[in-house]
Amino acid sequence: MKNILLVLMMILSVLSCKEETKQVKKNNHENHITNSINEETSKKKVLSPHTSAMAMIGDAHIHIDYSSPGVRNRIIFGGLVGYDQVWQAGAHMATWIETNKDLIIKGETLPKGKYGFFTIPSKGDWTVMINKNWEQHGKDEYDEKEDVIRFKITPKLSEEITEHLEYKINKIDDKNGTISMAWEKVKIEFPFTIN
Repeated sequence: MKNILLVLMMILSVLSCKEETKQVKKNNHENHITNSINEETSKKKVLSPHTSAMAMIGDAHIHIDYSSPGVRNRIIFGGLVGYDQVWQAGAHMATWIETNKDLIIKGETLPKGKYGFFTIPSKGDWTVMINKNWEQHGKDEYDEKEDVIRFKITPKLSEEITEHLEYKINKIDDKNGTISMAWEKVKIEFPFTIN
């Protein structure tokens, strides 16, 4: 009887080991597939990465949030981004700007808060609009009636290409700064004062 029990225990042990080996092989195979998918996903480059620009000027914190598309050998202004049409000044969701202090821009007050940042590119002067509706996809819900500030600006042209859309907030002193946007061969820049 002891011999029969011993034999049965050995058979069960062997079967159990075989089952564990199958499970380990299956798990290794599934991990390999998952790792391969993750590796492929991580190799795909994000074409318009989400980024931001921030600065402290005096006690004012200014933050611009945007998606940064690349030129990728395309004609941008007058091509991908049409002239004389509202543009969300970035890719995907509308670009937004947030300030914890009132700003004076072109003689008008931008109260502290969060705003959508839009432009109308043109062959001549551009129009810049800072709008109450900051949370929208592209320019789908843009409404001129919600503009808090709207002004014209002359772009600067360069022979050098800025491959990815880039915003900068530059400090001049504790009360003054500039906001700039550059992409392709175009740059717009405007000053502001902390109120």
